[in-house]
This record gives sequence, C-alpha cells and structure tokens, in this order.
Amino acid sequence: MALDKQQQDQLDAAVFRRLLKHLDDNKDVQNIDLMILANFCRNCLGKWYKAAADEAGVEVSDDQARERIYGMPYSEWKKNHQQPATPEQLAAFEERQKSRG
Repeated sequence: MALDKQQQDQLDAAVFRRLLKHLDDNKDVQNIDLMILANFCRNCLGKWYKAAADEAGVEVSDDQARERIYGMPYSEWKKNHQQPATPEQLAAFEERQKSRG
C-alpha cells in the first residue's frame, strides 16, 4: 500500500512527536551522548525545526524552536537536567569528530 503525501506527513508528524516524548522521558540521556552515538542531539533537532519553519515561511525564533524540542525553555532544561561532560565523554566526542573527517 502506497501512502499519499497527507498520510506520510501525518505519520512523520506522529513519529516526530513520539521521538520528542521519548527524549523527554529520558532526560538523563545527555546531548553529548547523543552526539557521540548518533551525531545529532536535541540542539540539532531545534536547529532543524527552525530551518523547517524558515523554509515554510513560518516565523519561529531559535528559542521557540528549542522550547518545542526540550518541552521547556532551554535555560530551564540546562539548569535542571544537563550534567557537565565527563573527560571520557569529551574524549569520545573528539574521536567522533575526527572520524567524520
């Protein structure tokens, strides 16, 4: 069964909402861990959200885009959930960056 554009958009949106909920339910997963393992993080999603809004001609600020991804103002999330990166995380991140060439 082939999906039409509307069905695909509806499914894409549902999956995106589920991804945001999953990230929200797993606040202990740090952005640096996501960057090391998947080469993207919540901040990347915020930038992509903003870019999509710009492409669609929808006015969304950087802060609004981040808040959509984090489910709260970024400053609040950072204060309550972000841990300092460990030396091991920083080393793994550096190695990941080098491997990207």
